[in-house]
Amino acid sequence: MMKSDASWENFNQSYPGEFILLGVADRPHLEMLLSAIVLLCYVMTLLGNTTIIVVSRLDPHLHTPMYFFLSNLSFLDLCYTTSLGPQMLVNFWRRRKTITYVACAVQLFVSLGLGSTECLLLAAMAYDRYAAICQPLHYTAIMSHSTCFKMAAVSWVSGFSNSLVQTAMTLKLPLCGQNRVDHFFCEVPALLKLACVDTSVNEAELFASSVVILLLPLSLIVISYCYITAAVLRIHSAKGRRKAFNTCASHLTVVSLFYGSAIFSYLQPPSNYSRDQGKMMSLFYTMVAPMLNPLIYTLRNKEFHRALSRVMGREPTA
Repeated sequence: MMKSDASWENFNQSYPGEFILLGVADRPHLEMLLSAIVLLCYVMTLLGNTTIIVVSRLDPHLHTPMYFFLSNLSFLDLCYTTSLGPQMLVNFWRRRKTITYVACAVQLFVSLGLGSTECLLLAAMAYDRYAAICQPLHYTAIMSHSTCFKMAAVSWVSGFSNSLVQTAMTLKLPLCGQNRVDHFFCEVPALLKLACVDTSVNEAELFASSVVILLLPLSLIVISYCYITAAVLRIHSAKGRRKAFNTCASHLTVVSLFYGSAIFSYLQPPSNYSRDQGKMMSLFYTMVAPMLNPLIYTLRNKEFHRALSRVMGREPTA
């Protein structure tokens, strides 16, 4: 009986019932500012991404591979911010900033899965742009409906498979009663700092998976755009070149914003994880980037503007 009680005590010490998310609780004025920013980002993300999904679904002119992937990205961003935003807003406004162990595990798995999926989905979108510009005569055959579906499915399955491995390896570490997470939400680098054992294996595995999920897709995107740039420069018409570059500029901007901040957060040892820079960078790729994506893709997109007008009944559906 004493042995059983000791085992249960060790379990409780290794796996606390709840975590305390410190965030910026020591700076109340900054906390109020961040709560306003997160709320604005969340509302704008909901409105912008929902608009893209609805318009792309309702307007037949947008039933193309590009808008199929864009709708996937919009749905992903909606889920991404929803997995983190509401809980952050609640903690900003209450004195005791806690999250249960189970909720932390779910949040870690879902948010990491969605983030990993976005990395892969952006690479699929780059391939779509490559096929459209470099292989225009074969584009319809290359980017068939089944091919687009398979590419999206592989992105989602691979992203959540990576998350499953990362979450399992992180949560099995003994914490020895430590439950104060120096972050706004449950994220791998912040949780690794709580472990009371050597985490070098976890750090090496995190680095390796980050290379596969971040650097490998980014390399494919860069290669795709090298071919795209060469193809565009061969276009004799200045108007044609400008149109082709404008088509890719939005995607390149989104790639730069998301990959830049994610690489900063994950491709460094947790021992070098900067207290403030890491937290702010995480806020950027989880809340700010999903808000900006709809604006970047639609602000100068005349095709989408016309489709929106048709859906709202302001333009005849010719």
